Amino acid sequence: MNPDPDKTRTANRYETGDLPAIEEHDLPQGRHQFHKERLMSQIHDDRLAAAEARTRRNPFLRKVILLPAATALAGALAVGVLVLTPGGSGDPVERATGPALTTTIGVADAKGAPRLLDRISLAAVEAEAPNGRAGQYIYIETRSANTYVQTVDGESSLVSDPLHTRQSWRSPDGLKGWLIEPGNTGPEGLTLEGRDEQGNVPKPHLGAPSHDYLATLPTDPDALLRKIYKETEGQGRGKDQQAFTTIGDLLGESWPTPKLTAALYRAAAKIPGVVMVDSATDAAGRKGVAVARLDETSGARTEWIFDSKTFTFLGERTVQVEGNGGEGGLIKPGTVVYTHAIMVRAFVDDIKVVP
Repeated sequence: MNPDPDKTRTANRYETGDLPAIEEHDLPQGRHQFHKERLMSQIHDDRLAAAEARTRRNPFLRKVILLPAATALAGALAVGVLVLTPGGSGDPVERATGPALTTTIGVADAKGAPRLLDRISLAAVEAEAPNGRAGQYIYIETRSANTYVQTVDGESSLVSDPLHTRQSWRSPDGLKGWLIEPGNTGPEGLTLEGRDEQGNVPKPHLGAPSHDYLATLPTDPDALLRKIYKETEGQGRGKDQQAFTTIGDLLGESWPTPKLTAALYRAAAKIPGVVMVDSATDAAGRKGVAVARLDETSGARTEWIFDSKTFTFLGERTVQVEGNGGEGGLIKPGTVVYTHAIMVRAFVDDIKVVP
């Protein structure tokens, strides 16, 4: 079942299909009082925390550095460019049902996780390294949506943000960048440059890594996991859940080297409570198999979704699987609290340049 390396070396740019029209909104008041990207991410995480269905993540990490299969070459790699294709062949794409994104809950298997992660790590190490030239930017394009409880005039209801495309450009050192995201920025986007709320130049770390910072991380799985446990101590809902969350962020919101990616998968295999899920669908409608962990506090399960044939990482979602979450228990089992699909990762020559 190992992927054919020859099939993961070349790829064409596929059409990503039509999406529902996205209504642009002005930035709400207060979005600019902190470093722009930090605050937008904080607001996003606040919604998830209010839903009690997702471990809180570092506000600066979420998509600061990087952005938002029915075909035989889904997830294939070209040198310096990763392009993933949306679902096709008539397969139904999971979309909003009523006010919330809903899904069929996959079956979890604790015994299958180590074997699956071993296969995934072997596939990862065969991928082309993300190499760019001096002066280039890392471009990442994703699709995402989330569901949360909204209270207006004392009345609470479950709502879902529209599925939207997010584009981010970031210099390898993390000091320069640009973001375009409907609902969070204007049509032209906004700069990611600048100092943090204390007036300091942001220093890369596990919770907010730059591409250059990733190159400094250990690629021994045991050493890597020790570092993650140490530097995330006291964060989230327990050390194991936070370690799983941190690894997921590094996989989905940055572009690690193949060797580091493989080490992250092998480190994840050592975290208690990690399971295999037989079926999951990402934000682009691509179906696959998942590696997941249940947050026992909220009853929500975070799933990393992989192509079941090539083991390419497609994206991530968080699904309510046990009990009712959110204010008033409005988040029922089967609700997709958050969904995120990676569409393109590439080096480009300048900000706003698309591969």
